[in-house]
Amino acid sequence: MVLSACDQSQAVFPTKDRGDTAPRMSNEKRDTIFGSEGMFGKSKPEGEGAGIGVNAFLWRASLDTISFMPITTADAFGGTIITDWYQLPETPNERYKVNVFIMDRALRADGVKVALFKQAKDGTGTWVDVKVDPRMAVDLENSILTRARQLRVVSTE
Repeated sequence: MVLSACDQSQAVFPTKDRGDTAPRMSNEKRDTIFGSEGMFGKSKPEGEGAGIGVNAFLWRASLDTISFMPITTADAFGGTIITDWYQLPETPNERYKVNVFIMDRALRADGVKVALFKQAKDGTGTWVDVKVDPRMAVDLENSILTRARQLRVVSTE
């Protein structure tokens, strides 16, 4: 069955002349039922990017800081970055893995947490977990925070 009558059809719209009293839509900007500040009555905080669920400065700084490592997972909504194991060329018998967790939508000192893992080869060539100096994770967190502050300063200039 073929519909051949559709090729000559025209859309019919109600007009004011026929007693239509419905308001017309215009292209002017209108207030929404949620108001100008959105559904929750607040505007986005500084550094909160559209499309990501965490502070944009901390997110970008985290990616910049660990960019030399292979990234396995990066979840911008959950604020999680997980790397794969990375070996420094100078120390082929050691390798590191980093998990970065962005904890806040604000640029705060406690807004980022780093978990650092280290493995070393034993006598048989098998990778074995090794205790990591806790200062290394703190140093990495401080590097991320420093980079985030730099990004914030650049964005406000």
